[in-house]
Amino acid sequence: MYNAAIVGCGVVGGRLAESFDEHPETTVWGACDLVASKAEAFAETYDCAAFTDYREMIRDDAVDVVYVGVPPAVHRDVVAFALDHDRHVVCEKPLAEDAEEGERMVERERATDRQTAVNLPFRYTPGFVEMRERVAAGAVGTPKRVSLDFRFPQWPREWQDVEWLRSREQGGPLREVGTHFLFGVHELFGPVERVNAAVAYAGPDACEESVVGHFEVDGVHGSIDLLCDHDGAEENSITVVGSASSLTLVEWYRLLENRGLPDERVLNETRERTTLTLVDEFVTAVEGGDADLVSFAEANRVQRVVDAVFASDWETVEP
Repeated sequence: MYNAAIVGCGVVGGRLAESFDEHPETTVWGACDLVASKAEAFAETYDCAAFTDYREMIRDDAVDVVYVGVPPAVHRDVVAFALDHDRHVVCEKPLAEDAEEGERMVERERATDRQTAVNLPFRYTPGFVEMRERVAAGAVGTPKRVSLDFRFPQWPREWQDVEWLRSREQGGPLREVGTHFLFGVHELFGPVERVNAAVAYAGPDACEESVVGHFEVDGVHGSIDLLCDHDGAEENSITVVGSASSLTLVEWYRLLENRGLPDERVLNETRERTTLTLVDEFVTAVEGGDADLVSFAEANRVQRVVDAVFASDWETVEP
């Protein structure tokens, strides 16, 4: 049995804790949050120890695995401390607030024999996996275009009551949500090669409220269209248009063929606990098995694309 220590008792931390609790080879041993009441609520739910200092928790010899679910600017400090104490680490996305910090984490990952991974669930989402396999098999014909579309009537969303998500330094929908879909582009076609974009911000220190941009990956042209604080429904989607048909992933899990056309059909709407799959793969890796995990290096390649979008100002940037 592997003892997991949860650093950051927010919504996503709760999903990981639930999966660590449910998996037969792991248990939630401790929970840490700067807000004592959040850590105590976790402790009550999972019958574990509560902490407000992650260092105190990680130092305990009982800890085997550390989940890092704090804001991105703190990721490197917590990850480094955990690895320095020979703990295995699962880190939340984005890997860091920028790729420079992310590269330091990649270097630290390379220097350890501990297992690491990043929580980027499209690696395990059935609808996205089918999308990737269909594109690779030529089911859409020759890929012509990939588009990423995001609409947020409110940012942060109603359930995201944390102030850092409003900040330009480490928050915003492109880091928080776009990271997943840019990772999806990498899964489909490989690393993004060029980016050209414009970003409008909600205020001097506030995160982005609009992104319009283009990118190129393996000869396929792509687009990013993101808008916040508008009248309408939320949308997060990735579409691949090919010479024969198109595929669109919507609602994070539903795969559609020829969306919006008379012959539209649902190909996959399987909902799966990707956090539980992640924990299962992680345990396999810790025990020396052949596991499918997203590495720090893979996550930081995506971070470089995010940085390129912010840096572009309609100039072409090569991530």
